[in-house]
Amino acid sequence: MDITWLDPAHLADRDLAGVVAVLEAAREADAPHEFSPTTATVTVRLTDGWDGDPPQAALARDARGRPTALLAIGLPEWDNTHMGVLDIHVDPVARRQGIGRHLFELGAERVRAAGRSLLVTDGFESAAGTAFAKAMGLDRASEVVYRRQYLRTLDWARLDKEYAAAERHAAGYELVRMPGAVPDDMVDAVLLMGSAINDRPTDDLDVEAEVFTPERLRAFEAGQAKRGRRLYRLVARELSTGTLAGQTMVAVLSDRPWHSNQYDTSVVREHRGHRLGLYLKLGMLRWLAGEEPQLRVLDTDNAASNSYMINVNEILGYVVIAKSLEWQKYL
Repeated sequence: MDITWLDPAHLADRDLAGVVAVLEAAREADAPHEFSPTTATVTVRLTDGWDGDPPQAALARDARGRPTALLAIGLPEWDNTHMGVLDIHVDPVARRQGIGRHLFELGAERVRAAGRSLLVTDGFESAAGTAFAKAMGLDRASEVVYRRQYLRTLDWARLDKEYAAAERHAAGYELVRMPGAVPDDMVDAVLLMGSAINDRPTDDLDVEAEVFTPERLRAFEAGQAKRGRRLYRLVARELSTGTLAGQTMVAVLSDRPWHSNQYDTSVVREHRGHRLGLYLKLGMLRWLAGEEPQLRVLDTDNAASNSYMINVNEILGYVVIAKSLEWQKYL
């Protein structure tokens, strides 16, 4: 087996093609509910990461030069600098040959060498995946549920009633649309509001609160733009004070314009109890219906223990499409 470490600053077309091929082969076997990776999205993932923090990535090839597996090692720099995150994908035709184990051990060595004390990974729930995680000495730390909303079949009569009820409970707030990049004069307020996401359930995962800075926000926005994703941020603002009380955010994929992803939805603790989460997500659906009428699918995921947001999603009509497990190991 030959292993090539990829240079994010000089990503070769041949290597990129191999990564996309491996990801697609693994997706077909492990996550058929997901949509095929696109070259544009994979490129930005390897060169920029999620928010300017690209992974260390290695592509494995067999004796004939065919790509067989991908290892990506995330070493967070903005926060959670005690951990390293492994993402391993093996082409089904090359499994049960020790490739996954070899890449796991290789990744763990790099995480340890970087001075990190915790290794984290995840994968869609399966008997094989659970057996591999346990064989690698990992402990189950959290369960995540993936849901999908089919936008062409929404019951708008019912949702309009839900919106009217939520609007009454949130009478002291207004919804403010904030598409694209956050305006400079709103950055500090948005970051303060966005930190409310740190209250979400994390179960047994040994994770610290996320750190939000202007630099990180701009790196995230730049990465989304490079991916060709159109951002929609809807904010709840308290009328009496002008304070930003909560938000929800969705990205629409330009290379799959019928597909969208739900990003963070959070409400500041002091403003909870007014159905702002439901109000925001219903308001987002209304906004998208006007701005992106071609949309057919909206995907989201939450910790299985996040009962509040799961209840909101069920009111909206989401259906469960998959579950994944998150694992961790102290080094």
